[in-house]
Amino acid sequence: MEKVVAAPSESTSFRSNLAGKYLTFALANEAYGVPVLKVREIITMLHITMVPQMPPYVKGVINLRGKVIPVIDLRSKLGLPCAEITDSNCIVVVQIAMPAGEVKHIGLIVDAVEEVANVAAEDIEPAPDFGGSIQIEYILGMAKVKGAVKSLLDIDKVIAADEIKPVAELF
Repeated sequence: MEKVVAAPSESTSFRSNLAGKYLTFALANEAYGVPVLKVREIITMLHITMVPQMPPYVKGVINLRGKVIPVIDLRSKLGLPCAEITDSNCIVVVQIAMPAGEVKHIGLIVDAVEEVANVAAEDIEPAPDFGGSIQIEYILGMAKVKGAVKSLLDIDKVIAADEIKPVAELF
C-alpha cells in the first residue's frame, strides 16, 4: 500500500522558515524578538554622540572598539511612546543587509533584554491583519513563548526602510 504524504501547507512552510532562536527584549511593556543570527552583541548604554540633522529616532553614534556605529531608538522608530533611559536599557548591535549587499552594524536602544528563546514552528502565527492603514511589514510573525506573545521583527525591514538607508550608509 502506497503512503500518501500531503504537501506542506503555506502556513506550515511559513512557520518552519521562522522557527529558531530569537533574542527577546522589552519595549514599552511589550515583548519583541529578532533572529539571534542578526545580533552581533549586547552592550550597556554608552555615551551617544549626537549627529546634526538626523531623523528623531537616530540618537547619534557610539564608538565601539574603534568602529563608529549609528544608534537608533527602537521605541521611536516603531512609533512607541518615549521613555527615560534607565539602568535596564541597553544597546543591541545588529547586522543588517543593505540593498547593495554589504552588511552594516546598527545599535538599537531597547528597554531591557529578556532572553534567547528557542521558538518552535508550532508556536508561530502570522501577524494579524489589522486592515488598511496599520502597517505590519516589520513583523515576521507572532510567537507564543512561555505563555506570552512576542512580536518577531524583520530587523532588516525596520532598519533598512527607505528613510534609514541614508543614515546607515553614512557610517
